[in-house]
Amino acid sequence: MTYLLLGYEFFKAGLFAVGGGLATLPFLIQMSYNHPQWFSVDELMQMVAISESTPGAIGINMATYVGFHVAGLLGAVVATLSVALPPFLIILIVVHILDRFKESRRINGGLEALRPAVTGLIGAAGYLVLRSSLFTVQGVEAPFQWIVLALFLSLLGLLQIKPLARIHPIVYIAAGAVLGVVLRL
Repeated sequence: MTYLLLGYEFFKAGLFAVGGGLATLPFLIQMSYNHPQWFSVDELMQMVAISESTPGAIGINMATYVGFHVAGLLGAVVATLSVALPPFLIILIVVHILDRFKESRRINGGLEALRPAVTGLIGAAGYLVLRSSLFTVQGVEAPFQWIVLALFLSLLGLLQIKPLARIHPIVYIAAGAVLGVVLRL
């Protein structure tokens, strides 16, 4: 039953999370509320951090991570295939339709109308990550986390220095992971 539920939840996320991997975050947060035995919001934020720092699309990485966390290897396969199947099918249909109507002003206008919705979904995901980072400690509501804001602003300042801006992002990701462990963020 867990596999069917994982498949359903991630199929739904893959179907409606328009705009890329971070657009799946609201669906994952809803999953944590609907299935608290799977993972907490705090665990989800840790999964996001790990998924962001590993190669590949974050939506696929998150599905794989959550599926494995919930139901092992088979759960990872079910969740990954379920989140990838809807976009794959939609792309096949859209390519077929757009090829026939690529000069249509209505189709092009409809695609343009999707941009604000995608921007909103990504903005909502960013807000949820920001709120969780600044106002929770190990899944519990906490006072404003000044150290997290200070670290973020420090990194942003460092990236304004030309030689430091040329350093590969993986170095910053690794440094952030080490700093997070050391400071227990």
